[in-house]
Amino acid sequence: MINIKKLAAIDIGSNAMRLLISNVVEQDGKESQFNKSSLVRVPIRLGQDAFTVGEISEENIDRMVDAMKAFNLLMKVHKVERYMAFATSAMREAYNAKEVVALIKKKADIKIEIIDGKKEAAIIASTDLHHLLKSDETYLFVDVGGGSTEFTLFSDGKLINSRSFKAGTVRLLNNMVHDVVWDEIEKWIKTNTKDYEEVTLIGSGGNINKLFKMSGKQQEKPLSYIYINSQYAFLNSLTYEQRIAELGLNSDRADVIIHATRIYLNAMKWSGARQIYVPKIGLSDGIVKAMYYGKI
Repeated sequence: MINIKKLAAIDIGSNAMRLLISNVVEQDGKESQFNKSSLVRVPIRLGQDAFTVGEISEENIDRMVDAMKAFNLLMKVHKVERYMAFATSAMREAYNAKEVVALIKKKADIKIEIIDGKKEAAIIASTDLHHLLKSDETYLFVDVGGGSTEFTLFSDGKLINSRSFKAGTVRLLNNMVHDVVWDEIEKWIKTNTKDYEEVTLIGSGGNINKLFKMSGKQQEKPLSYIYINSQYAFLNSLTYEQRIAELGLNSDRADVIIHATRIYLNAMKWSGARQIYVPKIGLSDGIVKAMYYGKI
């Protein structure tokens, strides 16, 4: 007996907003399968507002309402049974966030929950990470967003420690991450990984997915520290326009990808990791799975 459920997740990030619609295939005696039915990404850079002036602008509120109306219609067309919408760093910090949430509920009939960094990390960690984690190895999971970066250490299949830092790509783009934050990240990584002989990174986020795609590697294969370092130098050698024209990057990816690469590079350097795995997971995948398994 096969049963298919349609679930959706809305991820309102600091750099973009995403709607993921998933087909959950239930089969007797087998583990449920999650298949992507549709993914829509809208480049509304809320972090540019929230981190620089502290509120979401009128223009971006209008764009958000339009995007949410579109997401609602798409879910209706796909016959989605259940959805959840979570907002992260930018909405956490915008002082008019509550009004924006209320307006979207009224105009687009989408209910949004603003979540903290700890919950964000927990939701992402509830994805398919257990398939990747070898029980006798140590991993540092790094999820780079526009407003924050979540670090989670796993060893012997267990979560050891987790921390969210206000060091995201949109903040870095606006020179809003001071040296003291970098020092805190370095200290946290070194303190938490020092007792482990070998650490492997697991990267999550749109930028590392793009770097992985550009490498042409097979999904299960890791990227090396040397490769990430050379890509960082290569991206830095190109202008913003060249990154769009020659690499085919979206305009809202071409400026932040360098900053994201720097975060992953530093995480590898400070943990001593030589390799980084890039599974196809993110907050929206985590929302769907956590919702299905009743964790949220």
